[in-house]
Amino acid sequence: MAATYVLMFVNDESFRDRPKDEVAAIYAEVTRWSQDLERKGILKGGVELEKKGTAMTVRRVNGTMQVFDGPFMESKEHVGGFAMIEVPDLDEAIRIAKAFPGGVEVRPIVVH
Repeated sequence: MAATYVLMFVNDESFRDRPKDEVAAIYAEVTRWSQDLERKGILKGGVELEKKGTAMTVRRVNGTMQVFDGPFMESKEHVGGFAMIEVPDLDEAIRIAKAFPGGVEVRPIVVH
């Protein structure tokens, strides 16, 4: 039975400041990676996210929902996108994450 995992792509956004040909090479590698997973029926969805400066956080403060500019947590690295995959087990999810050209957090989804 297959399990579903979310791969969260963690970066510090500095790759976007590299020369255009380097950025294009990174995106080409990511495209090859995702197309391979699509062909195999493993990739179930995912997207790249805008820069963390575009984030809004909604939180309950003293019983009232409030909106704040910026991401929930301040950190150098952030989640720049995610992919949802369906694979037999965690070992396979990790193998796939290792093939991604960057940092990846692998998390299983909760099944109710």
